[in-house]
Amino acid sequence: MGKHKIRFRWVVFASVLFTYLLMSSQRTAPGLVTDQVMQDLNVTASTIGLLVGIQFFVYTCLQIPMGILADRFGPNFFLIIGAILTGLGTMIYSLSTHESVLFFARILTGVGDATIWVNLVLILSRWFNEKEFTRLIGVAGMTGSLGFLFATVPFSALIVLLGWRTAFFSVGFLICLCGILLYLVLLKKQKQILLNESIFEKNEQHEKTMVLLCRMFSSRQAWALFFCHFGIVGGYIGFIGSWAVPYGMDMYDMTRLDASQLIMISLIGALIGAPLIGWISSRLGTIKMPYVFFHISMLLCWSTILLLNGHPPFYLLTILFFIIGFTFGSNSLTFAVVRQSFPAKESGIVSGFANTGGFLSAVLLPSIFGSVLDHFLSSGSLGDGYFYGFITPVIFSMIGLIGVIFIKEKRMKGD
Repeated sequence: MGKHKIRFRWVVFASVLFTYLLMSSQRTAPGLVTDQVMQDLNVTASTIGLLVGIQFFVYTCLQIPMGILADRFGPNFFLIIGAILTGLGTMIYSLSTHESVLFFARILTGVGDATIWVNLVLILSRWFNEKEFTRLIGVAGMTGSLGFLFATVPFSALIVLLGWRTAFFSVGFLICLCGILLYLVLLKKQKQILLNESIFEKNEQHEKTMVLLCRMFSSRQAWALFFCHFGIVGGYIGFIGSWAVPYGMDMYDMTRLDASQLIMISLIGALIGAPLIGWISSRLGTIKMPYVFFHISMLLCWSTILLLNGHPPFYLLTILFFIIGFTFGSNSLTFAVVRQSFPAKESGIVSGFANTGGFLSAVLLPSIFGSVLDHFLSSGSLGDGYFYGFITPVIFSMIGLIGVIFIKEKRMKGD
């Protein structure tokens, strides 16, 4: 690879990650304006609940189809379209005057969001060797956490300054501009630099979709990745994102603001863990060993909370939440294993399948946890509800540990 191509790949890396940061922020940003949307559009709390879930539902359902399309037609086009759809969905959300428009906007945002991770993984795998990819996929994971961070205090300040409609419209417009930037970098400029480059083959023959699906669903490695991602993602996104604040308020008599700091502690852990774990794995020249270690760490954290009746001392709780966030940062290693284990023409579909496992657990855990709480609320035993609720992330973590144990690993290549 020539010097100009080496420099250009960092332009690709920066452009894709900046777009990912903004797009990922819109997964949780609407939660900041729930009360204002309910008041301005006269919608119910149940409608807001459906709005929150619909984007993740669309995202999860589209992961395998997006992987198939990315493998067949390449990741660049779909990433560009996804950025534009996310931007348009965010802008339409800001202009909504009826709940049907809100749903359309969130579905559009979900479709756009579904394109980002699988295509990001494929783009980085084409530009960087195996060891570089293992390090940089951790940085990409950290960027997603930065997006969640942007959707807290910074975006709240923007809402206060501009109003919620103008703030969402501005960010949506910026994401659309990122789509134009990606077009210039990934298509127009890339064609000039990589003319006749074999790294982006155009005339490759593709197998039938059903053949690929049958091979993937019969692959032990693919299922191992599905389950290990299921276990590592669900507890963090499912519990920390949905029940951490009510848990702090109910079990520790914290204010909403103080309880939200539990999320911040876990988020800081994820920000530190993602790039550091990628670097550690790259330095050790192995993915499985550190991944097993961090799965065990996650399981021990949830088990400790459960064994202490769902109410550990607060100082210990903050430590456990930080470790849970830190170990969540290891989830990017799933896609390092995909790159290592499967040919390039199948990386997209397997990445989508593994990512489906992660977000399926993130959808299931809040629902199961909430059902357990509802059962015990009827008898007035809220503490028991949280205690039995914590069985769910423990079981999910066990599933993840079993998955990662069954992963087969090759030694890394590249310097």
